[in-house]
Amino acid sequence: MSFNELKQHGTEDFPFGIYVIDKDHPKYEMAFHWHASVEIIRIIKGKLFITLNNNSFTAKDGDVVFVNPETIHGATPYECEYECLVFPLSFFKSGNRTCDRFLEDLSDRNCKLDFMPSGIELIACADDLFETVKARENGYQFITIGLVYRLIGLFMKSDQYSYETKGLTDKNDQKVLKLKKTLAFIRENFDKEISLDEIASPSGFSTKYFCSFFKEMTGKSAIEYLNSYRVERACRKLLGSDQTITQIAYGSGFNDLSYFIKTFKRIKGCSPSDYRKTSV
Repeated sequence: MSFNELKQHGTEDFPFGIYVIDKDHPKYEMAFHWHASVEIIRIIKGKLFITLNNNSFTAKDGDVVFVNPETIHGATPYECEYECLVFPLSFFKSGNRTCDRFLEDLSDRNCKLDFMPSGIELIACADDLFETVKARENGYQFITIGLVYRLIGLFMKSDQYSYETKGLTDKNDQKVLKLKKTLAFIRENFDKEISLDEIASPSGFSTKYFCSFFKEMTGKSAIEYLNSYRVERACRKLLGSDQTITQIAYGSGFNDLSYFIKTFKRIKGCSPSDYRKTSV
């Protein structure tokens, strides 16, 4: 059973999804998730604290971050505005044996592109890619496809990629797999009353060890993550439904309205009702 993100980005004919994220966006704080597609994140302003699997760093305005397929990623913004471009590598298989083999290695995680690309030429190409997809001018589909090939070629040209050595990452892979199982459980059960013991169960760890493990991998406690995810889901309902605040609170896993409002204010900086009014 898979609980990674299965959302269709863009259209079936042209599967490019682009998202502009600011403080009013329900997903302003990026909850940990993963998907088979590539994701490129561009920081417009401010700072974004990003975690890829168990590697954390801060990206600032002008930086571009490359998220390889199947990589668990999440981010905390600090006065930040950022953009995300998501697309599947399989779309670019052309029948050329050399290119297709490299794309397959990326998709199968035998190879990975550097998460913080550098170099004026490579960053400029990424910027052009974002602007082309956003503008959607006549012929943008051809330009977009060419820019993605150019981007990957520039990664290779500047040696900003690496092949995995089998056996050296087994321990880390197991930790990532256990985290994926935990996140999948939370996403399936966030709207129910769940205990810390139940959250820890999919990992196979004792509750005490699990708490340290989850904090190490995500920078948050499991309860902090659960509440953040519940608030994110509540934000979607506030903007996309006419349900009452009480209905949304209980439908998002909170069993106490005052606690929901208090938690919402702490995470979003305003009350649920104010969020609904100012974000419309």
